[in-house]
Amino acid sequence: MAELTLNGLTTRPSQVWGGVRLVPLVREEPIEDLRLDARLYDADAGVVAVDPRTVYCSYIPHGYVATWADDGAPAAAYGTQLRDSAERDRAPDRMRLRFHRRMARRLDKNRLRFLPLHLALEGYLALHFGGPELAWEEWSQQAIRRGLSPRAEEAYTGGAVRGLADALRVFEIHPGQCGVLVHVADALAAAFVVPHPADYRALHATLVHDLYGELIYHYAMLGGPVPAFGARIDDTAVRSLADLRAAARTQRDEWAAFHDGVMAGGLLGGDYTYDHVQRVGPYRLSRLLPSFERQRENHLGELIADDAGRLAYLKTFRLSENQVRRGHLLTRLAAGDWRLSTTAAAMGVTEPELVRRIEAAGFGYLLRQDVRDHYRARARRGAPGRER
Repeated sequence: MAELTLNGLTTRPSQVWGGVRLVPLVREEPIEDLRLDARLYDADAGVVAVDPRTVYCSYIPHGYVATWADDGAPAAAYGTQLRDSAERDRAPDRMRLRFHRRMARRLDKNRLRFLPLHLALEGYLALHFGGPELAWEEWSQQAIRRGLSPRAEEAYTGGAVRGLADALRVFEIHPGQCGVLVHVADALAAAFVVPHPADYRALHATLVHDLYGELIYHYAMLGGPVPAFGARIDDTAVRSLADLRAAARTQRDEWAAFHDGVMAGGLLGGDYTYDHVQRVGPYRLSRLLPSFERQRENHLGELIADDAGRLAYLKTFRLSENQVRRGHLLTRLAAGDWRLSTTAAAMGVTEPELVRRIEAAGFGYLLRQDVRDHYRARARRGAPGRER
């Protein structure tokens, strides 16, 4: 397990539109030898062949192409496409089916195409996807033969998150800005980081096409406006422009410390498992999986960083409590070798309560029907335990 850090990035004061708070991230020195550009698709949905027996189905608004230079020389974003601005900001109306060979696919020696957020979501959907490794008698033949197939999760596009499109439209992009943290009702919804300010300007509007969890959608619908950032300077201590600049820097630094330690603490203070997917020149493309600890924020993510830990690219997705519960349950079952008695003892619950949770999480089809009936009858005769 390891933490996530925003190495090379500095937090700036937020801007607010209704219930949406956008917090810019700037670099003092942009990354020149790695660039990102968008690969546009004419379809809303797609199917990706992960391996010969597994396909991944999801909404695909666009892809990213990472271009790098092996010798450290500056790289340029590849390709230019002229489109009407209204068309660019509007999601396509029709859904077509497209097929792609891999989540991350090399286009040539120095270019890699990958689908934003899909590396992260694939890691979550594939979590213990094979199902029970031992054929305990409680599990159905489907569980033994097919595991958790089919596995599906729901998400909302940014266009459905109230206020996000308007916030992105009126947002003032800072000099040197290479990323943003999106808060909805002051709950951290997503983080987005790119290597270069020019990349951010080109990709800023694509945030409205990204995926957001159920929690963020409901916060946007039910939450009210959030307060804007306001600097408070003691005018009695200001005697010159230098004093004013120093006071402004102090306010900016205090805001950054508060934001990173409190508002973004759930993201930056979490424990993650890093799964390295592919080398990208001197960088590595990796996916992040959280600890699935209950009663706290859990974010999926994908990133590109160099060997020194400098962050070049980041995109995250906040899981809902139900999604965390499913990930937590699968992790506990796998840790207990998918044996109900072992897992129930480790979680501090009775076996009937564990079976109830498996059914409530949508995994009841993994158990034999007679086993489910048996544990339901036992549950009616005794009270469930409590999870530790």
